[in-house]
Amino acid sequence: MKPIWIVDDDESIRWVLEKALARENLATKSFSNARDAMDALQTGTPQVLVSDIRMPGESGLELLQTVKARYPGLPVIIITAFSDLDSAVAAFQGGAFEYLAKPFDIDKAVELIRRALEESLREADVEQASAETPEILGQAPAMQDVFRAIGRLSQSNVTVLITGESGTGKELVARALHKHSPRAAQPYIALNTAAIPKDLLESELFGHERGAFTGAQAMRRGRFEQAENGTLFLDEIGDMPFDLQTRLLRVLSDGHFYRVGGHQPLKANVRVIAATHQNLEQRVREGLFREDLYHRLNVIRLRLPSLRERREDIPLLTRHFLAQSAKQLGVEVKRMSDTAMQFLVNLDLPGNVRQLENLCNWITVMAPGQTVEAKDLPHDLTHGQETASAPQVSAATSAPIIVAPPTFSAHADTPASNGAFESNGHGAAAMTSLPLHANGAGDHKASWIALLESEAAQMLAAGQPEVMDALGRKFESALIKTALKHTHGRKNDAAIRLGIGRNTITRKIHELGIDGAKDE
Repeated sequence: MKPIWIVDDDESIRWVLEKALARENLATKSFSNARDAMDALQTGTPQVLVSDIRMPGESGLELLQTVKARYPGLPVIIITAFSDLDSAVAAFQGGAFEYLAKPFDIDKAVELIRRALEESLREADVEQASAETPEILGQAPAMQDVFRAIGRLSQSNVTVLITGESGTGKELVARALHKHSPRAAQPYIALNTAAIPKDLLESELFGHERGAFTGAQAMRRGRFEQAENGTLFLDEIGDMPFDLQTRLLRVLSDGHFYRVGGHQPLKANVRVIAATHQNLEQRVREGLFREDLYHRLNVIRLRLPSLRERREDIPLLTRHFLAQSAKQLGVEVKRMSDTAMQFLVNLDLPGNVRQLENLCNWITVMAPGQTVEAKDLPHDLTHGQETASAPQVSAATSAPIIVAPPTFSAHADTPASNGAFESNGHGAAAMTSLPLHANGAGDHKASWIALLESEAAQMLAAGQPEVMDALGRKFESALIKTALKHTHGRKNDAAIRLGIGRNTITRKIHELGIDGAKDE
């Protein structure tokens, strides 16, 4: 770890900070003026920089500007007298991490330096991971669509919504979008909105003023300020509390926000990339997500395929993760036998790429021998594969096909495409009609998934075009007919039971050629 630099013309302050940090086993390097520190930047950098504002020669603000121009991610703590609070404000505008007001408590000073140190080390880890890890791996057609989408967005600042199951690599795509954008040299800040308590999330996003709440002993910049001129990645956006969605909508609408407890509007020049594994359209219908915020985020949607949709990539990913795990542990890379690799390819892996990576870590540590056979894999995987069988359908059950539901957008009248790359409001799926019979018995609720998979497999094997459209149209028709039968033909009641809009069911009835509907 690099030393902490202390820049102050007051020898006593340098001495006190040096001794306090030495007790914490933290290395330091001191300078009596800003010019010497600037010169030292030619040959090295600190982990954290602590600097006074007022010094003979160049000021601490000039040093701050120099540091931020060369190393924007380096945390800088400014020391200021109470009479220099205006300068402290200027320091924050220049990108300072925090400020210490003289006279300061030495324990609080060390605590603040510790916080800055943690942030600096996190930034270093991210940079190292970005340098060592290749960009997203994938040769499957579904992933090539994703790569093409990233390429098209490379020179754009447009808001992007990334959707996909957990573990599909949404944050990797967000990083790639930032890396290939005009903002690549600026900060990339990530925040998982589901991992932070509701009471802290507002401050985390927008920052807070000193005294805004109990424990707010100093002003703190939020993620929007930290990401200025760069990219802010909001993961699991579907879990954001409803009241905070309103504040986020304001920032996306006019680019202004307020710190918690603040009265001065701040301007945000930030590109927002959001991600979720949830169905935002469904959450809008349930009243859990603002429809206007959904449309602000859903400018460009990038859907990531599950690993089940790109099985041909599993050998490539497996070899990569085994090599990566072996390198981290300093051991020889293990090799999968052909039968073991085929076993992995056939697994569903609901945790997607993340689950495969964890499995490769397990193999590196636990599997005996250098060549891994299928029997060497975790028991829960091999046992589950051996005992699981396709759901059986009773001979007495007459339902031949149940199909998957289509995806609807938050606009009740606009279906949403399931493609990898779609522009908001485009790509609606038209669906063709197929025969379908309802299963009145209801004794085989699990079997419809197997029936759906079987029917889809047959259609795909036959080379039938627009399989999703064909099955989806049939599904819609079956649902609406069943609801109309339940409501004795009253389409308004049927729409309410189905959770769709009146205009939507009217349009669907016309498109699908459904008879027997009435307005009342």
